[in-house]
Amino acid sequence: MQNRGLVKFFAILFALVSIYQLTFTFVASSVESKAKAFAKGNPEQEVKYLDSIGKEKVFLDLFTYDDVKDKKINKGLDLEGGINVILQISVKDVLKGLANNSKDPVFNKALDDATKNLQGNQTYIDAFFIAFNDASGGKTKLASPEIFANKNLQGEDGINFKMTDAEAEKVIRRKVDESVNSAFEVLRKRIDKFGVTQPNIQKLGETGRILVELPGAKDVDRISKLLSSTAQLEFWETYKIEEIGNFLVEANNVLKTTEVAVKENTTVAKDSLSSLLTDDSADSTATSKGNDPLFSKIIGQGGGPVLGVFSIKDTATVNKYLNRSDIKSLLQGDQRFAKFVWGKPSTVKDNSGKEIETLELYALKGNRDNVAPMSGGVITEARDEFDQMGRPCVSMQMNGNGAKIWEELTGKAYSQQGFIAIVLDDVVYSAPGVTTGPIAGGNSQISGAFTVAETKDLANVLKAGKLPAAADIIQKEVVGPSLGQEAIDAGINSSLLGLLLVSLWMIVYYGRAGWYANIALAVNLLFLFGVLASFGFVLTLPGIAGIVLTMGTAVDANIIIYERAKEELRSGNSLEDSIKASYGWKGAMRSIVDANVTHILTGIVLYVFGTGPIKGFALTLLIGIFTSLFTAIFISRILLERSAAKNNKLTFDTSFSTNFFRNFNYNFLGAKKYTYIISSIVVIVSIASIVMNGFNQGVDFVGGRTFQVRFEKTVPTDEIKEELNAVFGGGVEAKVFGKDSQLKITTKYKVDVHGIEADEEVNKMLFDGLKKHFPADMTYDKFVNPYDGKVLGIVQASKVGPTVAEDIKTNSYWAVLGAMAIVFLYLTISFRKWQYSLGAIAAVAHDVIFVLGVYSLLWKYMPFGMEIDQHFIAAILTVIGYSMNDTVIVFDRVREYLGGKTKGSFNDIVNKSINSTMSRTINTSLTMIIVLVIMFILGGETIRGFIFAMLIGIIVGTYSSLFIATPVLCDTISDAEHKRIEDMHNNPNNEEIA
Repeated sequence: MQNRGLVKFFAILFALVSIYQLTFTFVASSVESKAKAFAKGNPEQEVKYLDSIGKEKVFLDLFTYDDVKDKKINKGLDLEGGINVILQISVKDVLKGLANNSKDPVFNKALDDATKNLQGNQTYIDAFFIAFNDASGGKTKLASPEIFANKNLQGEDGINFKMTDAEAEKVIRRKVDESVNSAFEVLRKRIDKFGVTQPNIQKLGETGRILVELPGAKDVDRISKLLSSTAQLEFWETYKIEEIGNFLVEANNVLKTTEVAVKENTTVAKDSLSSLLTDDSADSTATSKGNDPLFSKIIGQGGGPVLGVFSIKDTATVNKYLNRSDIKSLLQGDQRFAKFVWGKPSTVKDNSGKEIETLELYALKGNRDNVAPMSGGVITEARDEFDQMGRPCVSMQMNGNGAKIWEELTGKAYSQQGFIAIVLDDVVYSAPGVTTGPIAGGNSQISGAFTVAETKDLANVLKAGKLPAAADIIQKEVVGPSLGQEAIDAGINSSLLGLLLVSLWMIVYYGRAGWYANIALAVNLLFLFGVLASFGFVLTLPGIAGIVLTMGTAVDANIIIYERAKEELRSGNSLEDSIKASYGWKGAMRSIVDANVTHILTGIVLYVFGTGPIKGFALTLLIGIFTSLFTAIFISRILLERSAAKNNKLTFDTSFSTNFFRNFNYNFLGAKKYTYIISSIVVIVSIASIVMNGFNQGVDFVGGRTFQVRFEKTVPTDEIKEELNAVFGGGVEAKVFGKDSQLKITTKYKVDVHGIEADEEVNKMLFDGLKKHFPADMTYDKFVNPYDGKVLGIVQASKVGPTVAEDIKTNSYWAVLGAMAIVFLYLTISFRKWQYSLGAIAAVAHDVIFVLGVYSLLWKYMPFGMEIDQHFIAAILTVIGYSMNDTVIVFDRVREYLGGKTKGSFNDIVNKSINSTMSRTINTSLTMIIVLVIMFILGGETIRGFIFAMLIGIIVGTYSSLFIATPVLCDTISDAEHKRIEDMHNNPNNEEIA
């Protein structure tokens, strides 16, 4: 090999760099272990410890902890534990704001139509422009003064009424993108102050979506509030109960004629509204029946700005009452602009001692424009501290304009003995009166029933600023740290055992050459981890699966080379010449390149269309392919040539394997009639099952909420399912997941309702439905939130909204079709005959349908999850890659034999070429099957269905390469071409056919 010294130099350099980069991971892990020991399970103490030593030197007296932390291999949430959310910035709200809340009917119809007609993988703004064009019919322009050519968008870079729709679209897209960037920066500032190690936030293309990953985060509800809060801070004057009470009495009387209140076994507190009832004896019959639809829901005393205290479960009904047009018409004068809003949740006990979550009702003094007298834009500084009573509060400092308005507001409230509501995202945090006169200087406090954590978060969001539009959590995943550690243990165990067995097989089958392949495999793994560390890539559980599969691909190229060298030795060539020939283009290199290019192409498709852990799987697989090729082509060759130079006995086999497949002779083309029939039956049965049985589609594809819940002991699945169906109103699935004491619970309840309230409601309903199956000390916080050492309750939870599910499904279809199309094109170019591509695609299509059919037939019966989700699509794409790999190895030998001098009929030549590759085909497939079986057994429940799909795919892929791909290739080559090849091969003056 030329330039052997240069290759050695770069190999040693690469190895040293890899070791150096991995050292940062070991050092960071050591420091973080000390932090965990110090914190004793307290995540806040752990973060404080790491923050305190962030600037201390911990490595080589050169690098601080912050330095090594940035250079270590990052673990994904499925390994680290934590919270992952995808936020959807409401482009609809942004467009409304840019149009100055236009009342134009065409504009508003386009907004509604865009929401209704949004297709999978389509951005909202694209859908809006299509809907606007349809609704306007060319008569209304985007640059109309009533829509986007308003004062908000005027100026040098804005929109003027002379613009065409195409010109206006460019400006609108830019403005929307600026709003999303603004939201991104606001969220980044909030997260930076939250206090987790190595948070990750990134925009997802042009979709208006933002991915936030918080490794190690534990408080689910708190983080959801922090991320989704728009931080729309407003200051409003409020109505006092005596000012709005008569309206409530009239509303209650009107409701008596249309509603019937439910009499509850709860004593209603006597409150200040009672004095406003003009005649207690009036309608006494109705009252005795509990026919006070509004007042019967009041469970706590009002007073001042508080109109009454209501149970949270009744707030939706009260909102419905107050929003009725006949009820609104009872408001007179300025009161018709009143805004009814709720306060912060609090817990009270009824007369029986039962805890009830409640909200206070307020009426804000609204106006025609629905604009608050003062907004949070005037806040220049916010900090969490304690008030004079020692209660947590948030102090604010306002700018000059804000200070002036604040002085006027407080002065008015003082003179009228009124109240000022401090409202954040339409929730009243406090509504204090003013007792000491106007407040000058722009200083103020927000106080109330806060915890220290709440005031920290509130100060955080106020300092970071408000979001330009609503941010809805459309996808969320929560993984407990204990589950992450189990995943790491499973990954390590499966990796080590897979490495051991593959290495052992290579030694048993190839002898000394097998040892060289194993050395190359070890170097390959070092390089792979070095690349992950050097570029800051994230390691996930599917990524570990990708590394384990890399062990199979690492020996794949060696197997192809060794089998070719073995053939050269049997032909009488010397060891040196055999090694040189095996590494030549006409030896093994052409097969290796074609096989790995097809594999790389499917890996790229998987990386482009995959998200989260699947992207991690694709990344490690792609890196592994390149490092495997380098070590097999260069490291193994150096070792082989060095051995040959020392005259070592090197035969590429052992006494055990010397006769394996040596005289193998099977008529593959002669069996095609039977294999065609068998495969046709399989395909027909699979398609029939797909149509009749369908699939167990995961929440990735249909949307929904999934909870992995651990119990103290085995629980009856049917009983749990029945109980939860009663809670959620049906549609709940509950299945054993791994251990008998662990269930996977799925529901679509309110999955299309955005907002943290819906998420909290579902979590509490689940807890209420299951708490009787847990010990008495199980609380809601323990049940929902992850923490170190957690063994009971929710250990993993995920939510996928319907729009995200549709996008994932669309991406999956395109990924599979795109991979097949790209590989078809490459093989056509590489083999220069479309028949090779057709044979390969026929085999791949057969494999995909077979795997789909197996999943359709068995998902109801298998004891592990067989869902069609992103992991399954990743498995299908991997199957496509490996099936192509096997097929290309066979096709390369067919091409070689058809272009060579082998005598016989066309079918004889093809059969000889297939038989000569059997050792390569079986060995490459066998090493893959070994590692997949190990991953299936030891890799953990989370990826068991994913591994099963690949295992089935690899097995059937080996079959299809031999019995489908090659027969289809031969059958599509014309009879004239058959005859021409036979004449050339059997003619004494045979010349090589190109």
